[in-house]
Amino acid sequence: MPRSSCWWRSLPPLALLLGGALGGLVQPVALLCGVLFVAWIAARPCVAPRAWLPVTLVMAVLFAAHLVPGFVALPLGPPQHLGGSQPWQLRLALEKALVALALLLAWWGTPVGPWRVRPLLATVGLTLGGVPGLALALGVLGWQPKWPEGLLAWLAINLLVTCLAEELVFRAFLQRRLSERLGMPTGLLLTSLLFGLAHLPAGAGFALLAGLAGVGYGLAFHCSGNRLWPALLLHGALNTLHLLLLTYPLR
Repeated sequence: MPRSSCWWRSLPPLALLLGGALGGLVQPVALLCGVLFVAWIAARPCVAPRAWLPVTLVMAVLFAAHLVPGFVALPLGPPQHLGGSQPWQLRLALEKALVALALLLAWWGTPVGPWRVRPLLATVGLTLGGVPGLALALGVLGWQPKWPEGLLAWLAINLLVTCLAEELVFRAFLQRRLSERLGMPTGLLLTSLLFGLAHLPAGAGFALLAGLAGVGYGLAFHCSGNRLWPALLLHGALNTLHLLLLTYPLR
């Protein structure tokens, strides 16, 4: 691939940063960090893969975990009581949107493999049925059917920001590389373990559920020939069941 062919992919995330800065949602230190992140991703053809991927993943996790200072979350609705211990409010985190957009453009055009349809369908059914059922059985979440205000906005942000950023980090880049180096079962299990640990701040029970869900997302990614969208849709569907049927975000 010519070295200049990937630089156009930096324009959309840079536009996002600029728009956030003009709107007062991205402070100077965050703008600088974001530009460096985008520039590093765009420099992929010029950097050895062994160096590019680990640095990219570390930077992406720092942004996605809201550990980079200077980003201001944009509220998109009033606080709501959804059965959890505290009110919940829909917010747009620009740093996570930056990760989703920048990594998606970096992932675009990655070769894919053949489908494994029957295992994929079984994975979808087990994940959507098993994870919520286990959450209820363990008492991690409670039964709380509801129709929250601003559902369409939540669906859009959950799928295109939260789920997209997480699936790109954990499945598209991390699981794919670990599976290439260590084999698919080991890569899947390690990625799912890390995905669960990433949710540990929400509690050990929730981290366990996230790890099991990560196995489902990882299998969906593998059974679809390393295509991103089946894992993304499965992730979004499970999160939607959580919102509509269970206490949200936690008990």
